[in-house]
Amino acid sequence: MKIGLEVLPDRKAGRTVHRRQFPVTAAYAFTDYRLQGQTIPAVVVDLAPPPVVDLAPPPRGGGLNLFSLYVALSRSSGRDTIRLLRPFKSQPIKERHNLALLAEDN
Repeated sequence: MKIGLEVLPDRKAGRTVHRRQFPVTAAYAFTDYRLQGQTIPAVVVDLAPPPVVDLAPPPRGGGLNLFSLYVALSRSSGRDTIRLLRPFKSQPIKERHNLALLAEDN
């Protein structure tokens, strides 16, 4: 927000304040687990790896993997309604599936 003050020379304590405001739209944030099974009209996806502080021994959870990428990118009603929040590294897309996660599906 920017506020400009203008002191008028013919008045002792006169000030003019000009306010500017940008439009705010209500939005929601979901995890990939929360989005499973839903279709959203338009999505903004952040594919950057999340900040993870994980003290658990390997295999660690909470990171970016192919399963969460699939869920995040497939929840929209079409390719035209998906927007990426910022540039991302292509490494997670090229990695193989986590064997521990595949074992859960069997």
